[in-house]
Amino acid sequence: MNQTVKTIALVAGEASGDLLGSHLIEAIKRALPAVRFIGIGGPKMQAAGMEIMFPMEKLAVFGYIDALKHYREIVGIRNKLRASLIANPPDLFIGIDAPDFNLDLELALKQRGIPTVHYVSPSIWAWRGERIHKIKKAVSHILTLFPFEAPIYEQAGVPVTYVGHPLADMLPELPKRDLMREQMRIPLKAKVFALLPGSRQGEVRQLAETYIGTAKLILQKIPSAQFLVPLASRETRTIFEDMLWKLEAQELPITMLFGHAHDAMIAADGVLVASGTATLEAALLKRPMVITYKMQPLAYWLGKRKKYLPYVGLPNVLAGKFVVPEILQDDATPENLAQALLNLVEDKDAVAELEILFSHMHTQLKQDTAQKAAQTILPYLTDLTAPA
Repeated sequence: MNQTVKTIALVAGEASGDLLGSHLIEAIKRALPAVRFIGIGGPKMQAAGMEIMFPMEKLAVFGYIDALKHYREIVGIRNKLRASLIANPPDLFIGIDAPDFNLDLELALKQRGIPTVHYVSPSIWAWRGERIHKIKKAVSHILTLFPFEAPIYEQAGVPVTYVGHPLADMLPELPKRDLMREQMRIPLKAKVFALLPGSRQGEVRQLAETYIGTAKLILQKIPSAQFLVPLASRETRTIFEDMLWKLEAQELPITMLFGHAHDAMIAADGVLVASGTATLEAALLKRPMVITYKMQPLAYWLGKRKKYLPYVGLPNVLAGKFVVPEILQDDATPENLAQALLNLVEDKDAVAELEILFSHMHTQLKQDTAQKAAQTILPYLTDLTAPA
């Protein structure tokens, strides 16, 4: 086997992409140790062996308005990266999610003969479906996380492979709530709610007041209730703490955690979760949930005009119907959220049905994603491995 070191350039724009990228790098290295990884990623991709050219944090923006504020800086990074990759072409480029950043970059590189793989389908089934034409021009191959996505690309003539979702490989199929509560020193009979206001600072700013108000109302109905609030960073924790002080709510039985979102969900009877990947995590952990979200009004209006589906939460998208409540924007009041959460967790039949549905979802998404993705990618490094 030719052991010439190959170079793969990757770009991930946020924490979920950093996780995907790190697993993919490790899977490729197991098959082909003689590979160099460069590009934009986070701490996990760096720990897996990638050389970071620009910090990932520069790409992690929240909604249209935030993106506009940082537009010039983000475009500047993309232009510099494109120039660097054209001057020193990698053997393969992999864009991990971040379609607004990656597709233009992939298009430029593919036109110059560099194979391009896009890992994670943009939500063309939910909104902006016309993007599939650009995707067809920009990518040599697309890897999808959800089974219903692959036929859309097949019909459009885009090479596609369904690889499953890495969270389904990572998360336990039978979460052990009692054991988790023992580890967290939470009484087994207590009613526990996990409150997940998002991983980005903008999300937590939008949702913190509403979440705290929701906890207050639940506590009125269940005086022994406890609340777990996992926060992704020191900055988001500070935002949430400041809101507790502002609302004079620091006496609430809230335990803030640095990370540990999975632990909080496993321990919980019910989850209040900001729309996004965390909704899928809650489903894979078989937890009843209420999905909510708030954005700046203009950003919400623009998004709503372009969307095709009546739901935004991944459990509902995967089920093809509303299986858990979604309470968004102006409807997302503490009163509505508290009532929906209490109705759900107190309905034992509904909780049991959700556990069965979410177990089926888990089985379908569990595909050994990183390995499957790596095996799809390896043929593009043509002199190292033969196409499957």
